[in-house]
Amino acid sequence: MSMMLLEAIMKGIYCLIMDLPKKANIQVGKLGRLAFDAGVYVYIGSAISGIEQRVRRHKAAKKRMKWHIDYFLRRAGILATVAIPYGTKGMECEVARSLATCEGAGISHKGFGSSDCTCSSHLIFFGDSDPEWVSETLSMRLSMLECIYPRTDWRGHRQ
Repeated sequence: MSMMLLEAIMKGIYCLIMDLPKKANIQVGKLGRLAFDAGVYVYIGSAISGIEQRVRRHKAAKKRMKWHIDYFLRRAGILATVAIPYGTKGMECEVARSLATCEGAGISHKGFGSSDCTCSSHLIFFGDSDPEWVSETLSMRLSMLECIYPRTDWRGHRQ
């Protein structure tokens, strides 16, 4: 498989499951200085130029601060990444809204990661939840979203 084809396959949306080991006040671009509680967070983003490239950039120690998540990742560590190839901006928002309604979840800060849409936030706080439980919850929510897995009848026709 050529690299060009691989990159085309990996365009879409992604979810970063992260741990902030201790409470922190972080300057987040134009949002200002924000207080973050220690715990597990999930960030939902889009990567039209390629999920692998974007996640590699997020993991880099040295980078230009461009997105809200760049500032947060100065203090938080990425535990896991969930990639959703072919995802669109609308799907990114639907995933963020769905995760925010999970038991034990909440919006971290209004406007975080969502300055280009009408969502409350693309950073969801899960407190001291077990990261493995958060990962399983995320997977379950994704499997239930029609934008990711369209419903079909027994003949495979979309309902």
